[in-house]
Parts: sequence; C-alpha cells; structure tokens
Amino acid sequence: MALLNVGDTAPAFSLRNQQGVTTTLEQFRGHQVVLWWYPKADTPG
Repeated sequence: MALLNVGDTAPAFSLRNQQGVTTTLEQFRGHQVVLWWYPKADTPG
C-alpha cells in the first residue's frame, strides 16, 4: 500500500473503538477526521 500524503483521501477501513464497537471511516463522511497512530508502537527499539 502506498503512503498517504497530507490532503490525501484515506482508504476505507474499520476498527474497534475503546468500547469494542466496530467503527468505520464511512460513519464520519462529511466531517473532518484526524487519524493518529503509532506505526512502530508494536516493534522493538
């Protein structure tokens, strides 16, 4: 998968939130969304 750049449209995805409920990006259509993650959070070093 190619890296995203600032301003790119994020691909469709779903994930479980902190309550264990599945949330999809589609649920936020029409709203501004900030995606934040730590890509190396599960790697050593």
